[in-house]
Amino acid sequence: MKAYKTEIRLSPRQVDKLARTIGVCRFLYNAFISHNQDLYEKEATFCGGMDFDKHVNHVLSVEHPWIKEVSSKARKKAIMNADNAFKRFFKGQSKFPRFKKKKDQDVKAYFPKNNKTDLVVERHRIKVPTLGWVSLKEKGYIPAGSEVSSCTVEQKAGRFYISILVKSDATEPKPNLSSEGIGIDVGLKSFAVTSDGKVFKNINKSRRIKNLEKKLKREQRSLSRKYDYYQKIKKMKKKENPGETENQWKNLNQNIRRLQKLHVRLANMRDAYQDYVIRESVKTKPSFITLESLNVKGMMKNRHLSKAVADQKFYQFKIKLKSKCLKLGIELREVGHFYPSSKLCSSCGEQKISLSLSERVFHCSSCGHTMDRDENAAINLKNAKEYTILT
Repeated sequence: MKAYKTEIRLSPRQVDKLARTIGVCRFLYNAFISHNQDLYEKEATFCGGMDFDKHVNHVLSVEHPWIKEVSSKARKKAIMNADNAFKRFFKGQSKFPRFKKKKDQDVKAYFPKNNKTDLVVERHRIKVPTLGWVSLKEKGYIPAGSEVSSCTVEQKAGRFYISILVKSDATEPKPNLSSEGIGIDVGLKSFAVTSDGKVFKNINKSRRIKNLEKKLKREQRSLSRKYDYYQKIKKMKKKENPGETENQWKNLNQNIRRLQKLHVRLANMRDAYQDYVIRESVKTKPSFITLESLNVKGMMKNRHLSKAVADQKFYQFKIKLKSKCLKLGIELREVGHFYPSSKLCSSCGEQKISLSLSERVFHCSSCGHTMDRDENAAINLKNAKEYTILT
């Protein structure tokens, strides 16, 4: 299976249909959590996804007839997603499921292939169940005539995206790899430094990102002031100018939309930069790539560095690099938390007793070897003998 994700253009009728579908899916997800909470308090038991689906068909849909106005498969997928969230909680893999909020926009509409005429792909459009023909923004990105099994449609900051799964029988030939490998040391001063001398700067220190973050901060303060003002209106129960209140709520929704667009833009810029770093790292076709396992949870406890660590998205970088290595047949290695990559001399192997964060140049007192601290760590990662193979 191969996944594609691209932006789509919807007509006003399709936007309305999709908004109602996502709204029903969010309602059923929250209703499943609330129903299990009440059931546990009364009978100390939990309800499964299939049983709750029957409850929706016989009880909830009678109380709320608008539930059956959307796709039944999308409704059932939302219930099973909530059921999987509970199963992960019981296994200790995640926290207790939380209610979905409308402003978070993290609910997707799932559409499977029910008929042969569903999910037909052409160069400039795709036929989605219940929505009909949908225009693709990137024409030709999805191969025409592909056999699609299912799709999900989501909304983010006023834009709509479709993710599809395509059955692919053809296997791409893997490139001939070199005999040499590389080590990648990630950090905060520079995002990544490779053992072959490539240095990738921290994009979060660039002027474009800083200007967007300043704008984001101003919008957040503006939204906070609007919320405080509306809370005062509710307490005072002023209803003298209802038209003015509607305009105020309209301003608040516009402010929320501006915030969402800024968050999406920042996330896209950081994701695109990580993709660039991965492409440049695998360009030489190394036989293996070695990373260091970072204690990100412990690093986040430092309130002075927590935001900088979160913006780097180290875990997402590892997941993307792992996917790329699987595609190209590169062996991805990972060393443990306590491997002294920064304290070892890459020339003679002597370990330094103490090395503060302010020392950006590594100097070996034994052999006199001097080089950049991060590049020295990357070379040590490349030469590591004990590691875990991820791919």
